[in-house]
Amino acid sequence: MENISEMATPVEPPNKIRLKGKHYYTMWHTLFEIDTKYVPIKPIGRGAYGVVCSSINRETNERVAIKKINNVFGNRIDALRILRELMLLRCVKHENVIALKDVMVPTNWNGFKDVYMVYELMDTDLHQIIKSPQPLSNDHCKYFIFQLLRGLKYLHSANILHRDLKPGNLLVNANCELKICDFGLARTNKEKGQFMTEYVVTRWYRAPELLLSCDKYGTSIDIWSVGCILAEILGRKPIFPGTDCLTQLKLIISVLGSQPEVDLEFIDNAKAKRFIKSLSFCRGVQFCSLYPQGDPLALDLLGRMLVFDPSKRITVTEALCHPYISSLYDPNFNPPAEYRVNVEIDENIGEPVIREMMLREILCYHPEVVYANGLF
Repeated sequence: MENISEMATPVEPPNKIRLKGKHYYTMWHTLFEIDTKYVPIKPIGRGAYGVVCSSINRETNERVAIKKINNVFGNRIDALRILRELMLLRCVKHENVIALKDVMVPTNWNGFKDVYMVYELMDTDLHQIIKSPQPLSNDHCKYFIFQLLRGLKYLHSANILHRDLKPGNLLVNANCELKICDFGLARTNKEKGQFMTEYVVTRWYRAPELLLSCDKYGTSIDIWSVGCILAEILGRKPIFPGTDCLTQLKLIISVLGSQPEVDLEFIDNAKAKRFIKSLSFCRGVQFCSLYPQGDPLALDLLGRMLVFDPSKRITVTEALCHPYISSLYDPNFNPPAEYRVNVEIDENIGEPVIREMMLREILCYHPEVVYANGLF
């Protein structure tokens, strides 16, 4: 039985002004002003940006998730993250990447504060599954990692680094279908192979080259994160739960062992290299002792992902061809992206420009509004 307090409650609009094409609901003390074609059911999640609710599109009878992003321009960095996700999800289409189906047109184009994004509805996420008592078989593990790599191969072919892969950003359905979500930290490869190096990737899933403040990094950072996720599925707990950056590096070395000089050449930060060399010698731990019940092939793949030197880490294509999951992979059914995506934005642009760019992205989902108003 649903708790009635968790259901969407119809309410009168603010100031009793009912805008055309909109209706109003409250969920978890949050007001939703949404298009009348969507009938909300109940709240299903709360994040840093607001509340997510399940809903039905009564024009298509499709179940969707509506995410309300509150006061989107209250923080310029957060606004850029939302804009980047809008730009990226408009361009990518893959079975293992969450689909953004609609973004509602705000009633006040010049002064809107909230954004409503409509995604396909999923049942849960991998974080919830891992921490649940539900048994996970080797086939579960294999299928989750296969789908994650399959979606990642598509993203990398589109020139996109996700940069924040973790169990909470992998949505899962009851039939074990997995979709990658949350692209607010995603970036595209620049011409000279340089990438922006601001805070990226939740610490527990962050590759050594990021922890060591290296100026250059590439697709191998996502592979490291996949390795951390694979280990977490096998052990039902994070493999490197560091409380800060230095502890994180020490945890990694305690498992992988001290690294030979040749495998430290990628570290271009002198202070960081001195720190790694100052650590006491450690032999490391065999993955088979950490995960004695793990499939030997899964452990072999794990060992090829969690490699300290990024140049020696397995690539996404090589991982898909690894014996652990190769029986699931058919390259003919996983074509690369049709074109390379560019989501680079000048980080210094102000709110008026961000607002205009965001509105343009929103209107891409509403050509009828564009045509009716003679826009762009």
